[in-house]
Amino acid sequence: MKQYSSSCVQNQAPILKIIKPLLQDKRTVLEVGSGTGQHAVFFAQQMPHLNWQASDQSQYLPSVNAWIDEANLDNLPSAIELDVTQPWPELKVDSIFSANTTHIMSWEMVINFFQGIRQTLETGGLFILYGPFNYNAQYTSQSNANFDLWLKDKDAQSAIRDFEALNALAKQADLHLINDYEMPANNRILVWEKA
Repeated sequence: MKQYSSSCVQNQAPILKIIKPLLQDKRTVLEVGSGTGQHAVFFAQQMPHLNWQASDQSQYLPSVNAWIDEANLDNLPSAIELDVTQPWPELKVDSIFSANTTHIMSWEMVINFFQGIRQTLETGGLFILYGPFNYNAQYTSQSNANFDLWLKDKDAQSAIRDFEALNALAKQADLHLINDYEMPANNRILVWEKA
């Protein structure tokens, strides 16, 4: 039931260092693509002022909710089902967080993702996206190039996304980029604000 990801453990402290100051005056985070559930528990523990709403496709919810149930935190309710290709749950939040999702989605799903963000994120809210990205259609490292080959071998629809393409979708969703942070292991954190 409870899934475990070693990369979650490796990246959670570096991610926290960046997002904690960004979220210090926010109230509610919707995490899209909670995966195992480890990030939701860790970030909710470290930022008790936030209501952290985990979400994912139905097949991932048993693991996410197993982590959430065990943690038993006041600011971490049960995870909700969210499939970016379906109508999103009726909620408004002042921040959305997602880690390692856009490269495992098809491009059509990425488009749907940004459309969902547009309707769910309040004005002045933040969208924080962690993962590997290309710039000017170029890999930032050989390891990312290798990872991209591995992704496409598993699923032809998957790929490390170009920052410029993501930023174009963000602009269509009334989001403007406010920061792009370099992270360990050739990852980045992109932060957009809803206009």
